Amino acid sequence: MIYLDHAAATPVSKKARAAMEPYLADNFFNPSAAYLPAKKVRADYEEAKSTIAHCIGAKGSDIIMTSGATEANNLAFSLIKSKCLVLATEHDSVLKVAKNYDHAEIAVLKNGLIDLADFKKKLDDKVDFVSIALAGNELGTIQPLAEIAEIIRAERLRRLKNGNKTPLFLHSDASQAMNLLDINVARLGVDLLTINSAKVYGPKGVGALYLSHDVRLTPMLFGGGQENGLRSGTENVAGVIGFATAFKEAKEHLNGNRKKYEKLVKILRDGLKESAIEPIFLGADKHQLTNFCPVSYPGIDAERVIFKLEENEVYVSTGAACAASKGQKSHTLAAIGLTDTEISGSLRLSLGELNDEENIKQAVEIINRTVKEEYERNQK
Repeated sequence: MIYLDHAAATPVSKKARAAMEPYLADNFFNPSAAYLPAKKVRADYEEAKSTIAHCIGAKGSDIIMTSGATEANNLAFSLIKSKCLVLATEHDSVLKVAKNYDHAEIAVLKNGLIDLADFKKKLDDKVDFVSIALAGNELGTIQPLAEIAEIIRAERLRRLKNGNKTPLFLHSDASQAMNLLDINVARLGVDLLTINSAKVYGPKGVGALYLSHDVRLTPMLFGGGQENGLRSGTENVAGVIGFATAFKEAKEHLNGNRKKYEKLVKILRDGLKESAIEPIFLGADKHQLTNFCPVSYPGIDAERVIFKLEENEVYVSTGAACAASKGQKSHTLAAIGLTDTEISGSLRLSLGELNDEENIKQAVEIINRTVKEEYERNQK
């Protein structure tokens, strides 16, 4: 198997699996129970939360555990009282919830970077919430979040001088960036931050939302009052333990990960360039996660290529897994101005721990051959 879809899901690391196992068996107690074994589980759970928070420069009390990035993003939007701005290339868990509010989409440039002029133009007096992912899930484009935060700070000062009491909050989904960027909420200047265990070699179904001290959210779930009353339900202890272990492990290997993927992506790109059918490389080359290599082969059907590659045990995607499974056209690729032909011929290749030089070279050979066969088939 050659797996080139780490942006969709990562395998759970060995350390994370080992850390979780006791909480799936002997330490199964409900952390809300009053007896000693349960209190020990509660202490372990809170320690894991602190570890996760520490990885983003926060405290355990600053984060709310959720079932993943989708729930965290939806919960963040409960802050809106007036109007929100979202980037046109955001994940559906941001775009679709934004449609429930007065909202506008911020344009992006052809390389996927935010159009700052459009952002400033749309940042009117009514906007109280802005959501911009730190790194996109289809192109891997890294947005200038600190610069965006400065624009928002300037807007807050302008409002204060003008007597406008409308608050303004910045939210970011950092899920894709966790394994490759040194994330710190203070440096980024965010008020809310979404993170996701499934993207950092932890278990699926676990995420978290960081909140700055002046953020007041409305609960989506009601019950026992867990997570400061914002996310009721018995805590997923094993999942949070696994998340903490995986995130800490990733944080310790950021530089090594970046160097590894830079080398592997170069091999991949150079190999694809040597094909008789050279692809168009997508995204902002100097502002892209180092494990991303999105490409377009105009004139081919990427869905057919995916099935052909699967026959050779090479696994890639056409974009976000949730959209691709429904056969939907990528809104991200449309937002950067690609034609329908370019979109239908696009593949998202994302590397990770399951890749090495040997299987990348094998992947290049198989992809080049498969794409060439598809072009020849279309010309008959």
